[in-house]
Amino acid sequence: MDVINKLYSTVSSTVSQLSGVLPGNPVTREFEATCHIASAGPGLLWKIYRGYKKSTKQDAAIFVFEKRQLERWSRNDRETLLETLRRGISQLTRLRHPQILTVNHPLEESRESLAFASEPVFASLANILGATENMPVPPPSHLKNYKLFEVEIKYGLVQIGEGLAFLHSDVKLLHRNICPESIIVNQQGAWKIFGFDFCVLNQNAQDIQPYWPFTEYSVGLHPLAQPSLDYTAPECALTLTHSPASDMFSLGMLIVALHNDGQPLFGNAGDWGTFKRSAAEFKHLAPTKLLCITEGLREFVKMLLHITPELRPDAHQFIKIDFFEDVGVKTLNYLDSLFQWDNLQKSQFYKGLPQIIQNLPHRVCIYRILPCLVKEFVNPTMVPFVLPNVLLIAENCSKEEYIQHILSEMKPVMKMQEPIQILLIFMQKMELLLKLTPAEEIKADVLPMLYRALESDAQQIQELCLTVLPTFAGLIDYPAMKNALLPRIKRLCINTSYISVRVNCLVCVGKLLEHLDKWLVLDDVLPFLPQVPSREPAVLMGILGIYKLALTHKKLGITKELMATKIVPFLMPLSIENGLTLNQFNALMTVIKEMVNRVEGEHRTKLEQLNSIQQEQKSTSMPLATMSKNAPLVAAPAPATELDDMFSGLGLDAFTSRNSSADMANMNTQSSTNSIPQMNGSTTGLSMQEKQRLAREQEAQQRLQNQPQAKPVLSVAANPPNPQPKSTAPLRDLTSTLMENNLNQMKYMRPQGPPNESSLAKPAPWAVQPVSSVPATAAFGSPALPGAGASPFGNMASSPTGFGAFQQATPTMQPPVQWSAPTTQPLYRPIQQSSLDNLLPMGQQGVRMPMNMMSTSLTPMMNLQQTQKAAKPLSTSEIQDLLS
Repeated sequence: MDVINKLYSTVSSTVSQLSGVLPGNPVTREFEATCHIASAGPGLLWKIYRGYKKSTKQDAAIFVFEKRQLERWSRNDRETLLETLRRGISQLTRLRHPQILTVNHPLEESRESLAFASEPVFASLANILGATENMPVPPPSHLKNYKLFEVEIKYGLVQIGEGLAFLHSDVKLLHRNICPESIIVNQQGAWKIFGFDFCVLNQNAQDIQPYWPFTEYSVGLHPLAQPSLDYTAPECALTLTHSPASDMFSLGMLIVALHNDGQPLFGNAGDWGTFKRSAAEFKHLAPTKLLCITEGLREFVKMLLHITPELRPDAHQFIKIDFFEDVGVKTLNYLDSLFQWDNLQKSQFYKGLPQIIQNLPHRVCIYRILPCLVKEFVNPTMVPFVLPNVLLIAENCSKEEYIQHILSEMKPVMKMQEPIQILLIFMQKMELLLKLTPAEEIKADVLPMLYRALESDAQQIQELCLTVLPTFAGLIDYPAMKNALLPRIKRLCINTSYISVRVNCLVCVGKLLEHLDKWLVLDDVLPFLPQVPSREPAVLMGILGIYKLALTHKKLGITKELMATKIVPFLMPLSIENGLTLNQFNALMTVIKEMVNRVEGEHRTKLEQLNSIQQEQKSTSMPLATMSKNAPLVAAPAPATELDDMFSGLGLDAFTSRNSSADMANMNTQSSTNSIPQMNGSTTGLSMQEKQRLAREQEAQQRLQNQPQAKPVLSVAANPPNPQPKSTAPLRDLTSTLMENNLNQMKYMRPQGPPNESSLAKPAPWAVQPVSSVPATAAFGSPALPGAGASPFGNMASSPTGFGAFQQATPTMQPPVQWSAPTTQPLYRPIQQSSLDNLLPMGQQGVRMPMNMMSTSLTPMMNLQQTQKAAKPLSTSEIQDLLS
């Protein structure tokens, strides 16, 4: 930001200066000045501003002479100098030569200034050599520590020699003021002749010996209004003559100044007397005076400074001396004259130019060679020869230099598709382009060129583009990679008819994987591989390489679902392709095995975790249940056969017949016994309230079994009952047990003999039968359960004639039966023994007395109530009252 502010302040101050200097000057209507960069002319009175033409935005230099600089001069000197300056610029405007400064806009005069516009200028030679008069303070940054290279000096002198040759031979004009202030170095580094303020034209006709009138130096005029005495030839003081040799003498003094830190051989300080004394010394010039000059040029400079004008070399001879037979000088000279050559000569020159560029200073390449090269970009046939040289210069450029001097010139070339060599060259230097080009320009110009290369019909272009793409993939942003580059590579891989292009596409995608994220690979890259049409071994290995990279790369990885469902089923048929070599087959099987092992390991780990979670849930949710003391008998399973072993361990046990029958037996046993769920049963569906209720019922049943049974109070004397052993039958449901105890309190009698319809229809005498004579079928039609201690009412609930039918029956009042003597056969027999039978009194013949044959104190109404109570089951509230 500070740099921008400083630049803004500089521009603002410059514009304000120009507005004060050039009010109303016509030059300001067409040109815009930006900053003060240099000074030139006699006494460096001309200020040089960098600017541009408003209409075309073309760069230009604006020369401004402020008349207020002459305020300290006399009126006569002011008028003389102004007239000299006007004449010099007017003469400059009429001259057209590559070594003479080009004027873009003629001189314009206002009340305060003189101004004109020229080609872009770097500085005057005097500024480069250290003269800073009429310059900004501090001096511009481009002039700090600026040193001329030897090749620049050589070619600059050649250019000045060529310009003098043109003036002397073609124009017949004497410059008379060749000095550093009159030499302009333009923006490309070319030396141009300027300052024709004191020039003299030939006065004779064209076919006659030229004649240049001589004007003697005037002591009365200001020194700046006359040629510089430090560079004036001695004959101007000794013989009062001048000729083209006088300009050559000035050129010799210029060479001395170039090698002597800008100082001439003799300093006269504008004094005519001192100049005359110095001119006489040239008759015996000491060799030590010229030691500062380069060895190859020293002798020629000595000849240029000779006291005799005729012994000095002319301009044509000067430019042909051996000192200028330099590769760099010739190269620069050729570049300046390229417009004269045909395409064949140009192509031969451009082919050898890279070796020369490597030996030239970078500044010379930027400012001297590059401007000549970019002019050829308008000729498509020459672009393949010029472009490598331009990119070679770009390799040594900073990013700022590349943007300023090269990028704007190459943008039109990036859009060219013919000749095809242009794309080839750009592909080879793509890394350089991406390194120096700003991100916005990459998206706008470089990447579209890559896309055109991928869509090209030339196999070589496609392969080269695919080869260089991975080298700069890190410089391509993610959206461009996903939405533009990868789709084109995939499309080219599928549609191309060249195996080499397809293989290069796969290799390129493999090398790009590390620049992609995991989901882009899983969603875009891997699904495209099965779509590749060919099955050549090279293509298969390319596909395998992508799978292997995605599998082993630490940032990527492939999911087990994708490996199990997509990749392994795709790779397995490829493993039996006939064209595979042994090494290729081994590589393919290695990847397949690795994928299978990874799927196996990951899925086994998942199943083990799920199994452990299920076991933990079962252990934490298992309810408290009682264990049966006498478990129901279960039939032993049939012995396992070989077929059973074959299907064992496959998770089919829940569906086999053996287990199903065992489960059915357990279900029947549970339903028949109607027992409470055991501890090892499944109680996953019970709620907490149900578990608490079952626990309370178990506790109540245990207390009931442990309580002694109360004996009923009888109205007749009887023998005490025989003690009975405690029942060892399995635990019953609390409700079934209480109902059994209630029902056993009374006896239902039936007549002796088998029942029939007639006997059931009419009353018959009741009799008590012995227990041994009880038939296998109970009185209620339900079969007796096997096993000791089995309840006679165990299956009444499920039997058609069981307890349910009995509950619906209406009890009938029967008259009391009188006790009689025993007969041969017992008149009465009990239907079934119960725990309450032991409480009945013992009668004759060891038969206990039925309750209806006891004392008459037991009235029929009481018997009826007992019968009704026995027939009615207990409700839940009554059971709870009993438990409490």
